[in-house]
Amino acid sequence: MATLEQRAHAIKLLLTDVDGVLTDGGVFYGPEGEVMKQFNIRDGMAVERLRAVGIDVGIITGELSQSVVRRAEKLKIELLYLGCKDKPEALRQILIQRQLAPEEIAYIGDDVNDQAIMGMVGVSAAPSDALPQIVAIADYFCSRAGGHGAFREFAEFLIAAAD
Repeated sequence: MATLEQRAHAIKLLLTDVDGVLTDGGVFYGPEGEVMKQFNIRDGMAVERLRAVGIDVGIITGELSQSVVRRAEKLKIELLYLGCKDKPEALRQILIQRQLAPEEIAYIGDDVNDQAIMGMVGVSAAPSDALPQIVAIADYFCSRAGGHGAFREFAEFLIAAAD
């Protein structure tokens, strides 16, 4: 059986949820609906660092959010699934489109809608404040909470394993 570090060495694509991973799960609403989400700037640097070692990044979220679109544009993340209610099906599409094996994918999520996809990838992770059932199945448990560096922490683990 391969160690977690050995499995992480094979990763070519890191997929992430948004709310509860890239954000703390909070959202500001105004009369017109969602106004803002807060993202951690250090997660953006993680995307650049991942690319430098040959790991691409994609977003799969159940939300339809212009804030996420803008953040993805800023980080040049082209693989973006918004309003995704079937994350395992999105993963199947990505595997075909990118010609990757499940073992070459990592995923970080925090809630019940992430549970199925986490069991389908090579390495899964959860922020420190993820739901208990998600923590229980994650291969890597972050010491940091969603929106407070969890994505960066997991990215740095993958970067170290890529060397």
